[in-house]
Amino acid sequence: MLSAVLLFFVRCGFAEGASESKVYRIGVIHQGGPYRAVVNGFRSGLRELGLEDGKKISLQVRETKSDANMIEEVAKAFERDKVNLIYAITTAVTEPVKNATSKTPIVFAVGTDPVTSGLVQSFAKPGGRLTGVQYSVTDLTAKRLEILKEILPKINRILILYNPNNRSSREAAALARKAAKQFRIELIDRQAASVEELRQQLETVKAKEADAFFYISDGMVNSQANLVIAMAQSKKLPTMFSEQTIVAMGGLASYGQNFQEVGRLSAGYVQKIIGGAQPRDLRIETVDKLELVINLKTAKEIGLTIPPNVLARADRVIK
Repeated sequence: MLSAVLLFFVRCGFAEGASESKVYRIGVIHQGGPYRAVVNGFRSGLRELGLEDGKKISLQVRETKSDANMIEEVAKAFERDKVNLIYAITTAVTEPVKNATSKTPIVFAVGTDPVTSGLVQSFAKPGGRLTGVQYSVTDLTAKRLEILKEILPKINRILILYNPNNRSSREAAALARKAAKQFRIELIDRQAASVEELRQQLETVKAKEADAFFYISDGMVNSQANLVIAMAQSKKLPTMFSEQTIVAMGGLASYGQNFQEVGRLSAGYVQKIIGGAQPRDLRIETVDKLELVINLKTAKEIGLTIPPNVLARADRVIK
């Protein structure tokens, strides 16, 4: 009898040890550039939950540089390799990841409405194998333009760049047109369906063609923010973005959510799913905190003085 009891506890011990030693593999797909901040926040969030990369979990990060074909290939490879979960950053990544896979749970971080995009059935009950975090980008278009006009009261023309094949970007462009009309600002509309086309469009921008570059929701353009900043600096063109990482890179201003925080919040879904929860039952969380960031160094370089009332409202000032 004693031997049987000992054997029972030994077996339980082995089972518990096996469970504790299991390493969960998480595939991460993003487009590069500022989205690396989301990945960094994701790592930090996992670490806070006791899921440190290389110990209890293994993150397999793939940067696709906005190549749609590569996104699908990476997603298919992750599913073939039977990763436990895929973390997809932006709607432009999540949509092809969803289409290219059929079984793997997906946690996303998207800047557009995931219900409207067809990713989930509802915020409260996603209803499928996808869930995650939504941060506002498109919905803040008018507010960002309002702030830009406060910075540049005499602004007349703004330049936007986006991928016409991206539905979310087309919707953002429509919102930008509406907001520009409201503020009596002329919109210079440039389109690029690939990184190479984006590069070509930026090379054709003429000095004083526009009074500022205004970012609208587009993952490809965001991932290539370094190219936009280089163009803007050469033309002494003010820029308004949605994410503060780009301001730290040399952009003038941003208004939106903190990408680090977006990634950190996403980590909670991983903990729940590897613990047995189903994505369909996990409510989608929205990131509500908004931050205004101003780069005074950039302002000085392009000969611009930021109005004191705008500077006073900034959550962060880079000097």
